[in-house]
Amino acid sequence: MAENASFPKESLISSPPIPEEARAFSERVYELLDGKPKDEATVRKALEGMDAMFDRIAAGLYSLASMLAGEGEESVRLVETAVATAEVSVCHDPVESRKASRRTLAAAALDLLEKREPGCLGAPEHAQAGKGCIEEDDLRAAGVSSEDLERMMAGPDRERVRKWLAGLATVVRTVFVLRAVAGFNRQDTAALLRTHGGARAAGWTPEAVSEVFRQGLCSLASQLLHAVDGDRI
Repeated sequence: MAENASFPKESLISSPPIPEEARAFSERVYELLDGKPKDEATVRKALEGMDAMFDRIAAGLYSLASMLAGEGEESVRLVETAVATAEVSVCHDPVESRKASRRTLAAAALDLLEKREPGCLGAPEHAQAGKGCIEEDDLRAAGVSSEDLERMMAGPDRERVRKWLAGLATVVRTVFVLRAVAGFNRQDTAALLRTHGGARAAGWTPEAVSEVFRQGLCSLASQLLHAVDGDRI
């Protein structure tokens, strides 16, 4: 799977396309930041639709936060942190805004998980590339397409998927969500874990991320293998 050194081509789950109105909104807001005086009417017109746009951003971030840290107030606070501190408002490109907000939320979520359970994000001692029930660092190796997983995450099986995620070891769930849902590549995932995963996380490498991600894929493949018709995951 080809990876960009700074950020992947989005998630392994196809991210919803950026709506045209979001691009237009970003253009208007960016134009406000040119350092020139603006009258109140100009500012008001440029910010039309801001509430709806932030609601959409917050909903997507909460979904990601809840997969990492669970449903509830802590995930709401993670979203607040991401919206308040990510460099979203200064991003000319809404795609870059989404990346920035996801990265900020992921960092805060890892800090929370380490505080909640010190050592839970420790790096595996020996990364063995290609070992285990799945040899490829790819959703297709688990017998599921990105479209299948997207449907399971957002459709009627959503709660069952979340139960499956909750049953994974914290480190496996975290790596799976960062890779498959947030869309971070191996390098970025390893860097986030080293920086925010606590004292035992210094040894994270891209190879270690692949190893743990494959553990998540193995679990997913096992669930799919034993699922009955109409009762997946």
